[in-house]
Amino acid sequence: MSKPSPLIGIALMLAAMTVLPGIDVIAKFMGRAGMPVMEIVWARLTFGALLTLPFAARHTGLRGLIPDRPGLHSLRASLLMASTFFFFSSLKFLPIADALAIFFVQPLVVTALSPLILKEKVGASRWAAVCVGFVGTLIIIRPGLAALNPGNLLALAAGTSLALYFLLTRRISGRAPAIVTTFHTNAIGCLIASILVAFVWKAPTPVEWAQFLALAAIANIGHYCIVRAYDHAEASLLAPLAYTEMVTSTILGLIFFGDFPDAYTFLGVGILIACAIYISMRERQAPA
Repeated sequence: MSKPSPLIGIALMLAAMTVLPGIDVIAKFMGRAGMPVMEIVWARLTFGALLTLPFAARHTGLRGLIPDRPGLHSLRASLLMASTFFFFSSLKFLPIADALAIFFVQPLVVTALSPLILKEKVGASRWAAVCVGFVGTLIIIRPGLAALNPGNLLALAAGTSLALYFLLTRRISGRAPAIVTTFHTNAIGCLIASILVAFVWKAPTPVEWAQFLALAAIANIGHYCIVRAYDHAEASLLAPLAYTEMVTSTILGLIFFGDFPDAYTFLGVGILIACAIYISMRERQAPA
C-alpha cells in the first residue's frame, strides 16, 4: 500500500466524478426504452463483478475473493444497490442535472456523520458549510413552492444511501486492494439483486446487453477511483469534491437529452460548490 497522499486522493475523486455521469446517460436511455430499473441495477452489479473478478483474483488469489468482514461488505453493497436504484428511478421524472443536484445532499450527510461513524474531527468551518449547503439543497428542491415531484424524493434517498456507502468505504479502506474491495461490493450486490430482479425480468436485446456492459465498465472505473481516493484522504475532505460531477452531467444532459437546469438549480448548486471551496480553503489554513 502506497503512503497516503491527500493530493492523490483529490485527483482520484475528481477523475471518478468526471466519468460516472456516463452511467446516468445509459440508464436514462434504457429506462426510456422500458427496461425495468431493477434490471439495470442488476446488470451494473453483475457485469461489474465479472469485469473485476480476474483483476481481484490476481491480487489475492481465489481465497482472497471472500471478504474478511462479510457483514460490513454486505451492508455496503446493499447501500450502493439502493442508491443506484433510487437514482435511476429519479431519472424517469427529472433531467440528469436536476436529479444530480438534489443527489448532492450526500456530501453534506458524509460531513455531518463522519464524526459519529468514523470519529473524524470536523471543524467549525465544515459544520457551517453543512448548514449553508442544506439551504442550497432547499433552493434546488423548493419545497412548497413547486409541485411535488417524486423524482426529488428518490434523488434525496439516493444521495443519503450513497453517503452511508462512502462512510463505510472509509471504514474499510486500506484493508484490501481497491480492486478487491470493488469486486466484493459488486459480487455481493449481484447476489442480492439477482433475487429481486426475478420479479421484473425482461429479456434484453443484443444492444441492451452491450449497454449493460458499458454501464458496468464505467461504474467500475469510477468506483475504483473512489475506493483508492479514500485510501489517501479523509471522507469529510473528499466529500465536497463530488459537486464537480455536476459539470459533466450538465454537459451530457444537454448533448443527449436537450436538458438544461433552471436558474434556481444553478443558484442552489452554486451555493453547494461555494461551500466545497470554502471547506477546502479553511482546512488548508488549519494547523496540523
